[in-house]
Amino acid sequence: MGFLDRFRSAEREFTEPHPDGVAELIVGDAAYDDWEVVRDFEELETARAWRQQLTDQGFEAVLTADHPISNRGYGDIALRVPKGKWSEANEALDEPT
Repeated sequence: MGFLDRFRSAEREFTEPHPDGVAELIVGDAAYDDWEVVRDFEELETARAWRQQLTDQGFEAVLTADHPISNRGYGDIALRVPKGKWSEANEALDEPT
């Protein structure tokens, strides 16, 4: 890889959009397959806000996706809680704050 190629690669890194919180998204990890899906989302920013609602109330919650999301933060995103916690988590999200 020549200097120009490295420059173009670095330029793409800074100019292509990267959604905030992409590091919080767990992609393709089968370890969370048995966790229960509380909600599905198409956009990372919204999913992060709902996850924050659960974690603020003391729930363990993660955001997962089977495939990487787009550079704009869109994809098939699931908010998951450990097995057996779905009902409590769902009630916590339905209650007005």
